[in-house]
Amino acid sequence: MISTDPAAVLAGARLLPVLTVPSTQAGGPLADALAAGGARCAEVTLRTPGAERVLREMAAHGGLIVGAGTVLTPEQAERAVAAGARFVVSPGFDEEVVAKCRELGVPVVPGVATATELMRALRAGLHTVKLFPAEPLGGPRTLRALAAPFPGVRFVPTGGIDASRMAAYLAEPAVLAVGGSWMAAPALLERGDHDEIRRLTADAVDRSMP
Repeated sequence: MISTDPAAVLAGARLLPVLTVPSTQAGGPLADALAAGGARCAEVTLRTPGAERVLREMAAHGGLIVGAGTVLTPEQAERAVAAGARFVVSPGFDEEVVAKCRELGVPVVPGVATATELMRALRAGLHTVKLFPAEPLGGPRTLRALAAPFPGVRFVPTGGIDASRMAAYLAEPAVLAVGGSWMAAPALLERGDHDEIRRLTADAVDRSMP
């Protein structure tokens, strides 16, 4: 049985590639490129029609812990886990999605943007949340302000973060991992440039090391 603690499932990874994959044929080669670059985990967003197939292919790779992102409903959570998702990420906090993930026995990382949303997550027994959208909300400064009253919370900031901003977030003690899409940006995925995805992933992994 997998742990329902996101920190345990991410296994010390400091980097979470966030993937919106346009082609249903891209899952295997993309997983190869990310794993070759040193990534330990990845989040496949459910923003494209073939996302569940991509998720299934990447989960079967074996070299990555693969989760589902942009999960908005309990039904999506159920389908994602059936496709092999080891964790679930939402852009906001939804009690029904959290309850379904608990029923399925997988970790859930809900998005928060305010102290009120964070308190709702804590009342639900969750201590790892996604700060989203991190950069538009004010970046590390906002993260520090939110973390101060809630010392037991761990954050996965995501949204607008790139290689040049990653270190500023990872320097914050409350940050568990940083989510970002720059390693496999839409243009790279469109043209299937897996060599560049591997290179950018390796660079990001190297930058994420303490």
